[in-house]
Amino acid sequence: QVQLVESGGALVEAGGSLRLACAASGRTFSSYNMGWFRQAPGKEREFVGGISWSGGSTYYADPVKGRFTISRDNVKATVYLQMSSLKPEDTAVYYCAARSRLRGAGPGQYDYWGQGTQVTVSS
Repeated sequence: QVQLVESGGALVEAGGSLRLACAASGRTFSSYNMGWFRQAPGKEREFVGGISWSGGSTYYADPVKGRFTISRDNVKATVYLQMSSLKPEDTAVYYCAARSRLRGAGPGQYDYWGQGTQVTVSS
């Protein structure tokens, strides 16, 4: 198993930038593909993006393409979500998630979840 803890959420003005981090502990971090999801009030949780176990492949949902970047540091066992050109519609609780490296890094079911971190973008 792996335990995930997100950090970095904050209140930021529209157009600003923010970097979220997700620290993993437990089983070897490089065993997992990692994903970022978000859930806005009254909406379903949605896939934001993912990164393969090696960092060699990344995937992004259309609403964040060109604005968000996912990276990982397997030595530090941490995955990052760099967000720029933030919009009020990016306001949500952001979650990181993990699943086996055998199952790809795109959308779909993930097995392990963090507790989430709040991002609020003011207009």
